[in-house]
Amino acid sequence: MHRPARWGLGVAGAGIAVIVVLELTRLDELNPIKRTISEHGLGPDGWIFGMAVGLLAAGSAAIGVSLARQRLAGVFGTIALMGWSVGLFMTAWFEKHDWSVGPSTSGSIHRLGSFIAFLSLPLAAMIIARPWRHRERSRARLVAFGLGIFSALWVVGIAAVMYVGARNGLPWWRVMPLGLVERGMAVTEVAALLALGVWAAAKRLDTTEQTGRLPEKQVDAGVGGLAERSGGPLT
Repeated sequence: MHRPARWGLGVAGAGIAVIVVLELTRLDELNPIKRTISEHGLGPDGWIFGMAVGLLAAGSAAIGVSLARQRLAGVFGTIALMGWSVGLFMTAWFEKHDWSVGPSTSGSIHRLGSFIAFLSLPLAAMIIARPWRHRERSRARLVAFGLGIFSALWVVGIAAVMYVGARNGLPWWRVMPLGLVERGMAVTEVAALLALGVWAAAKRLDTTEQTGRLPEKQVDAGVGGLAERSGGPLT
């Protein structure tokens, strides 16, 4: 298994676990249908949510490094996956708008980071895991590609609903159950990321493919076989 991918899965999994715990422990005060996930970042305990999202971002970056080192991602796939990580770091570091106080610069940066992240991950999954780019069959890769398409459909659907709402004079945050939709999209995109991580972790670096040289054991075996066929040692 490829070590950076394993580390990435572990770190990302830790961040996801913390967010799930926050969701479950605050069900009575934070409506998951109407309130967004980032609401956990407000208040004195907001650093816990920021830390969790930061872990998810760091794990995602490690998975991206693994895919890049194994030449599975390509330039555009790597850029898209790193865009997801950068967007997550932005949402982790900057708090969303606290509408009881009013809009803020921090909230605007947080929103920009969210847009970057949610737009980048579907692109990354579809570019990296597209079936026609890789010869080998991998269930994790196909799952990642399917979830990438599903994630893109979430984005397109949200954009379409926002457009219809705008044409009817409705604020974009009132034309849909925002919290529920965001959670659905987030779960799909995180699942796509984890599928990419599982695929990367299951791959082994092919020394011949990556360096253009045969492993030492294969070289020794080849030299020995040639010597036997020639009737004596090579000098």
